[in-house]
This record gives sequence, structure tokens and C-alpha cells, in this order.
Amino acid sequence: MTKPIIPYYISEIEDFTLYKGDSIELLSKLDQKVDTIFADPPYFLSNGGISCQSGKMVSVNKGNWDKSHGENFMNNFNKKWIKLCRELLKDDGTIWISGTYHNIFSVANQLTSLGFKILNVITWAKLNPPPNLSCRYFTHSTEFIIWARKYPKTPHYFNYKLMKLSNDNKQMRDVWNLPTIAKWEKTCGKHPTQKPLSLLTRIIASSTKLGETILDPFSGSATTGIAANLLGRKFIGIEKESEFLDISINRRKELNDLILFQKYQTKITSINPEGFIEANEYLRKIKKDFPELENMLL
Repeated sequence: MTKPIIPYYISEIEDFTLYKGDSIELLSKLDQKVDTIFADPPYFLSNGGISCQSGKMVSVNKGNWDKSHGENFMNNFNKKWIKLCRELLKDDGTIWISGTYHNIFSVANQLTSLGFKILNVITWAKLNPPPNLSCRYFTHSTEFIIWARKYPKTPHYFNYKLMKLSNDNKQMRDVWNLPTIAKWEKTCGKHPTQKPLSLLTRIIASSTKLGETILDPFSGSATTGIAANLLGRKFIGIEKESEFLDISINRRKELNDLILFQKYQTKITSINPEGFIEANEYLRKIKKDFPELENMLL
């Protein structure tokens, strides 16, 4: 009999769960179906290049986990973790996977080979990208996010109305002009590939319902989890580095502070104005089971 895996951390209201370890190993042991998955896997771009950060020349290397080991290694790795995620995804669920040109074509190929239907390829156009120091090619200012559903003919959820309302009542396109992370998103520390809350808020608001569960198999500093909880969704994250798990826990504990909870909601209101009404309704419902958290309600 397989022993259940023990969470590294669970929030007081059980809406934020973290597991420590290798993603592929732990994904094979999880037994809970999820509604949506967001994954920010290794891009395999740590090859000794340079970039600019705060006006200084810095290495682009993120760590050994992000070093390239060749095309076959990348394809096999992507196929393994995507296949495991597919088994955990509900039949009407969707998956979002971010990347750059270094890995996104491999991801798309593996999704197709495993039976997913690709719905969109979002282009995230960064409003404040770092400059190109070499001045020999165009400045890299975009990342790609593939959105796919589990089965070609099984309908998925899309909050079209909300996305239209938050886009001046116009259909939202697949090019998103959003900033990179701001200083207030790094109060507990920073992950080298941390995504902005504005991006994850839009993803979660567009493709999930109140109270649903989002899985992130490469959770880093848990931006996915923070966005999920701000919108009244539940979160499961997997991360192998203790440093980033501790940052994640501290970020989640910040949300227990009413002032910070309101502050963060206010900062991303323009992304999902109606979602916060839903989130507060969700908090009121769970307060019946956790009355000590009354101070979290707006």
C-alpha cells in the first residue's frame, strides 16, 4: 500500500497546500483531481548569457535545474510531467504552461501528442522588459503561455464575460500587455523566474470558478497560490527548494493580515474587479468552519 505524501505546509483554512520534493515524483503520488493547472517549468536557458537588472549586468543563469541538456532530454522531461498532470486534471479541466522560445515548442508538441487540445497561445508582452545589452538583436520582451484543455471534444470553462468587462467591454485578445513583478510582490523574497500577480490573476479568473482547485507543479514562490487565494480558489503547489517554500509560506501568511489582503486586492482590481466580490463571498462561507478568521473578511 502506497503511503500518502505529507504536505510541507497547509494554511489555517486549508486553501493553500505545499509539498516539498521533485515534481515528477510527487505528481505520481498525488491522488486529488484538480480543476486547472498552471505550470512554469524550466525553460532550459541558463547557458552563461547575460542580462540587465536594476541597471547592472547580471548572469541569466537561474540554477542547475534550468541548464540545457539537449533536445531529447527536454522533450522527455516535458512529456513525463505533462502526462502526470493530465492524469490529475478533471475531464473538463485546462492547463496553462508558460515558456519562451527555448522550451515552448517542445511543450506544444508534447501537449498535442498526449491528446490535449490547444485553445490559445497567449503572448505576454512585458511593459518593462530589461534592455538588450549586446545591441545586436531585438530586445526580448515577451513570453508565451499555452492554454489547453484535456480532451478535444469536452467543453472547458471560460469566463468570457468577465474578461470582456475587464477589457473596456471589448473581446480580450491573446496578446496581454502586463508588467513584470513590482517591488511590493517581493516583500518576502524573490524567485529568479517569479511571475507577476497580474498575470496569474487573469489566468485564474478566466478559467476557474469560485472554490475550485489550481495545481502548480513548479510553484517557486507560489504566486499562483497567492493569486488563487485572493480570488477565493484553492491551491496545491510542489517545490523542491526550501528557500522558495519558506518564501511561499510567508507570502501566504501575509494574507491573514486584513490590511495587506485589501492592499493586494486593490492593486490587482483592474485585472478582475468582480472576482474580489466572489472571493469575499467564499471567505464568508468558510468562516462558518473557521470563525477565528473573521478578521480576513472585507
